[in-house]
Amino acid sequence: MFIRKIGIDLGTANTIVFVPGRGFIINEPTIVALSVPDNTVLAVGKEAKEMVGRTPADIVAYKPLREGVIADYYITKAMLKYFIGKAVGALNLFKPDVVISVPAGITQTERRAVINAAKEAGAKEAHVVREPILAALGAGIPINSSSGNMIVNIGGGTSETAVIALGGIVSWASLRVAGNKFDQAIMDYIKKKYNLSIGEQTAEAIKIEIGSALPTKHKLEIQIRGRDLASGLPKNLTVNSNETAEALNHYLLDIASAVQNVFNETPPELVADIMAKGIIISGGGAQLKHLPEFFKRMLGVNAYVAEEPLFCVARGAGLILTHLDTYKRTLLNKR
Repeated sequence: MFIRKIGIDLGTANTIVFVPGRGFIINEPTIVALSVPDNTVLAVGKEAKEMVGRTPADIVAYKPLREGVIADYYITKAMLKYFIGKAVGALNLFKPDVVISVPAGITQTERRAVINAAKEAGAKEAHVVREPILAALGAGIPINSSSGNMIVNIGGGTSETAVIALGGIVSWASLRVAGNKFDQAIMDYIKKKYNLSIGEQTAEAIKIEIGSALPTKHKLEIQIRGRDLASGLPKNLTVNSNETAEALNHYLLDIASAVQNVFNETPPELVADIMAKGIIISGGGAQLKHLPEFFKRMLGVNAYVAEEPLFCVARGAGLILTHLDTYKRTLLNKR
């Protein structure tokens, strides 16, 4: 079967590729391993992630997207080429049409960079759609209805809040606080409290396994290993979920404050709709335990995690691909 359409959720932490009729065929970290002397790409995705924190001096594991936008054009192009090539296979005769997610606050220059990188990487046509629209579509929200819906998409580099009605974004906020900052907060907390240095991958494992938005009576625990900063020797440590809640609290309050600001800019009729329906949370960060209760406590509005939150944006891109001609005239051309 020849593949002519691909949806790409180009995330700061993970890239997910969706093909209509086949579903999610790629879910890999947005990481590229480079050989420093000759600047060649050695590995992309999972293989490159395994190198993080373990590479010799002449190999650098690089994240080409920062806070949702391209930080290095050449490496992003190489990475897109890898993902598009892996999706279509060696025998595909056609260049595919590609729909790529971009942050809501993207500039025209950044937008053009994504389109050009995709075309140079092997796409026939590249369409960019703002992430909150794709996340809402993927979460099953009827975006064309006149009733207001709020989506909070917490990714790796950005957290984006948007109120969507009549197929467009009415009010929105983009905050450069998300999964990567959560990992850093956990690393800093353990360093400060236990004088123990841990790596990015360990911090991410803590977040995924026991990360919580609120302290609870029944604490979850995880055993980790790091380097004692006093002795320089390896040391084991048990961390609990209430400690992660303490470590992440500052950033979660920032996200709640951004959601509050979006409410302040939203017409009262749409606010009433959202109060009745609640807030939908998507993205990898939505998997933090007790996050809906945190939003309910902070904002007084019910919150719900979308089904398979990590795949909402990619699923939304797939829906657009399936009805490309319908959406071409509306969503894809909206600046």
